[in-house]
Amino acid sequence: MSDDASPMLQKAIEGLFPGLLDVRFLSASKERVVAELKVRRDLCTLPGRAHGGALMAFADTLGACGAVLNLSEGAGTTTLESKTNFFAAGLEGGTLRGEATPLHIGRRTMVWQTRITAGDALVALVTQTQMVLPPRG
Repeated sequence: MSDDASPMLQKAIEGLFPGLLDVRFLSASKERVVAELKVRRDLCTLPGRAHGGALMAFADTLGACGAVLNLSEGAGTTTLESKTNFFAAGLEGGTLRGEATPLHIGRRTMVWQTRITAGDALVALVTQTQMVLPPRG
């Protein structure tokens, strides 16, 4: 794998929910995953405001992708727990930036924290626990 796994991750989400959200990976490594999400009208809850679920799905995607990059061959992952704090609105037409970094990389769990920003404003902070699933068979 090259140093930047973002092209591989971009291809992996084609046709899946993160692809439907139109998550755009900017860079990805075992230590950091960065992506953008444009706030479209269909991702809003109130006119002009991003739905919290869209923000959570964006963050969950980045944390899960970070976990995937740290898995041993054949292992899988699933989200066990996710905690979101919302600080500001993601505005329709704007672009959100998500940056996920690991807090813990273990054999059975990984904990990732994702900061979602709009310019200099912190929109949300998400901490999620990923379970490491052993290889099948």
